[in-house]
Amino acid sequence: MIDQAASVPEGLVSAETSQRARDVPQPHGIWRETLSAYARPRPLRSAVDLITSVVAYLAMSVAMYFALEVSPALAMALAPVSAVFLLRTYIIFHDCSHGSFLASRRANAWLGTLCGLLVLSPFVRWRHDHAVHHATSGDLDKRGIGDLPTLTVAEYRQRSRRGRLGYRIIRSPIVMFGLGPVFAMVIGPRIVARNAPPRMRNSVLRTDLALAAIAAALVWTIGIGDFMVVWAPAALLAGAVGIWLFYVQHQFEDAYWQRSENWSYADAAMRGSSFLKLSTPLRFLTGNIGYHHVHHLNVRIPNYNLPRAHAENPVFQSVPTLSLWDGLRAVRLKLWDEQRGRLVTFAEARAGRA
Repeated sequence: MIDQAASVPEGLVSAETSQRARDVPQPHGIWRETLSAYARPRPLRSAVDLITSVVAYLAMSVAMYFALEVSPALAMALAPVSAVFLLRTYIIFHDCSHGSFLASRRANAWLGTLCGLLVLSPFVRWRHDHAVHHATSGDLDKRGIGDLPTLTVAEYRQRSRRGRLGYRIIRSPIVMFGLGPVFAMVIGPRIVARNAPPRMRNSVLRTDLALAAIAAALVWTIGIGDFMVVWAPAALLAGAVGIWLFYVQHQFEDAYWQRSENWSYADAAMRGSSFLKLSTPLRFLTGNIGYHHVHHLNVRIPNYNLPRAHAENPVFQSVPTLSLWDGLRAVRLKLWDEQRGRLVTFAEARAGRA
C-alpha cells in the first residue's frame, strides 16, 4: 500500500506528464493483440476475489472484535490474517483504478470508491496519480509521483550533509516500513494541494468526510480502545507489506532508469518491473502483484489473469526475476548509479568514488 500522491500534489503535475498518463492505458504495437485475450474480467472470478478480500476482511474485523471478549492477545493473533485480506482488498482497489476488475467502467469506479474507504485512499485522486506512475516509471526526469524517493549517486553527492542524512533516514527500513504505512495510509491521502483541480479536491474531501463519519460511528459503538486494536495492527502490517511489495517492483539491482529522451514505456515494463517469483500461497496472499512486468505492459489485465499471461508468453521468461530472498535483500539498494546502470548501496557508491 502506498499513497501515489505522497510526493507531488496532483495540481503540480506537468501537462506533458498528465498527457503521457492518459496515453498509457492500452499497450501498443504487437502487445495489444498478444495480451488482449487476458484483459477480460470474469464475473465469477471477480466475485471470488471480492469474497476472499473485502468480505473476508470485514468478517475478520468482526471476529477480532469478539475475540477481545476472550483475550486481547487472541484478537492480536488474528491481526496478520486480517492484514492479508486488507492487502488483497488493496489489490482490488488497484485493479478498479485501471478499470480491469469489472467490465463496467462505472462499476469499477463505485467498487473502487468503496474499497478506498477500507484502504483509506480517495479513489479518483489515487487513480490519476497511479496512472502518472505508470507513465513515468523508470524515467529519471519524471520522478516524484507514486514512487519512492530515489536519488542518483551524483545527486546524492551534491547534497549537503544534512540533505544526505535526510535521504538516508527516508530510505532506512525502519522509516520505510515502520513509519511509512502511517504516512502512506493515514496522512498522505488526507492532503490535497490548494491548486488541485476540483475533481481531485472533491475526491479527497469526500473520502475524508466519509472516513471521519465511519470512524466516529465505530468509536461511539465499540469504544476507541477496541477500535484501535481491531483496526490499527492489521492496517499497519498490511501497509508495511504493501510498501515492500511496491519497493521490489521497481527497486532491484538491474532495474531500468533512463533520461526522458531515452525512456521507453515497453522497456520500463519489461526491464524495470520485476517478476517476484513466489509460492502459490504467497501469490494468493499478495493478489498476484508479483507479476508486475505483465501488469505494466497491459494495465487492463485483472490480477487473476496475470499468471496465465506470464506463463503463456515466452517473452516474459526473460524478465528480471526476483526470489523472496532477492526482494528482501533489495532493501539494501539506495542510489541509482548512472555510470554502472544499476542500483547500488551507499557503501558501493562510496567505493565507486575512490
